[in-house]
Amino acid sequence: MRQVLARAIGGVAIIGLIAGAAACNSGSSSDDTASEGNCGYKLAFFGALTGSAANLGVNIEQGFELAIDQYNKSKGSTCIEVAKFDSQGEASVAPGVARSLVADKKILGIVGPPFSGESEAADPIFESAGIPTITPSATRVSLSSKGWKVFHRAVANDDAQGPAAASYIKDNLKAQKVFVADDQSAYGAGLADVVKSKLGSLVVATDKTEGDGKQADFSALVQKVTSSGATALFYGGYYTNAGIIRKQLTAAGWKGTLLGGDGMKDPGLSKASGVAAAVGTVVTCPCSPPEAAGGTFVNDYKAKWNQDAGTYSDVAYDAANIFLQGIDAGNNTQAKLLEYLKTVNYKGIANTYKFTETGELDPSFIKVWAFKFDNSGDAKADVEIKTS
Repeated sequence: MRQVLARAIGGVAIIGLIAGAAACNSGSSSDDTASEGNCGYKLAFFGALTGSAANLGVNIEQGFELAIDQYNKSKGSTCIEVAKFDSQGEASVAPGVARSLVADKKILGIVGPPFSGESEAADPIFESAGIPTITPSATRVSLSSKGWKVFHRAVANDDAQGPAAASYIKDNLKAQKVFVADDQSAYGAGLADVVKSKLGSLVVATDKTEGDGKQADFSALVQKVTSSGATALFYGGYYTNAGIIRKQLTAAGWKGTLLGGDGMKDPGLSKASGVAAAVGTVVTCPCSPPEAAGGTFVNDYKAKWNQDAGTYSDVAYDAANIFLQGIDAGNNTQAKLLEYLKTVNYKGIANTYKFTETGELDPSFIKVWAFKFDNSGDAKADVEIKTS
């Protein structure tokens, strides 16, 4: 996922909200004493809490925070603190925020960054500091090719999502003419390139747009799509742009299907387009429907946040619990936690997680779903797409 329009406060916005107190209460048993030695540390969320794609970042942060809240309740105290760092999802803002994060030596691990552009900007700083990261949503393929030892990805990359989207276009829509456009971001362009390569001669034309918040008039793109004869438009980008594009295509009388990746899987799309215009829009996601998550997660999330879990909330919950399991086992330094991630085979509420040498999710656990917007204004599970 993405680079977004920065809404910087003084150039770099940092939300350093720390939830709770410092360490576990003393216990009387030897087990309690051992557990206490693994308290007094922090886990960090790094990602967009403000900006044009904040919805996606907030979904992830809330899943992350729920896991730590439940862990602390099980300990009877604030054992692990929550640290939040607002990158706005923007590559130009992320490095400054990352430097502030690594200055806090109590932080043992990071859930994030959620978006690919900010990952490319911030991950070298996390690598230099040796702080392990688990991204629940950044899908650009090249992120795992940088040699970063701290990098771990809890979902499939665009080499799985892109072909799955192309398969849906060919096998489910039966489209014979497809238009492909992207927002020129690290995420959007990368995903669109994979889709184009898989669709081959079915692609009749392509185009580029500006990123979210930088363009409001897509009339040039709309004219190209309508005149191309395409019955499907795949857009590599995010929900705000996609919603406006869908609105303007509908106004122009285009009856085809708009498709995109996980960056478009948000009710913000139908808010931008109007619910009626959004109906039928299809998005792919290397994730399962959050409402199908295991255990008591669905009810717990709703009880804490007074809203349903969103895209990647469940994956972020699992990522936080992977770190918490490692800390609980005594891996209470960044270096120890990084070594621990090499051995992880963790069954969570959204998936099972095991990482390859480059930090990718083990191929045996990859999944991609298609979701379709309906009259509720949200994207509902449509079908799981085979990736092999």
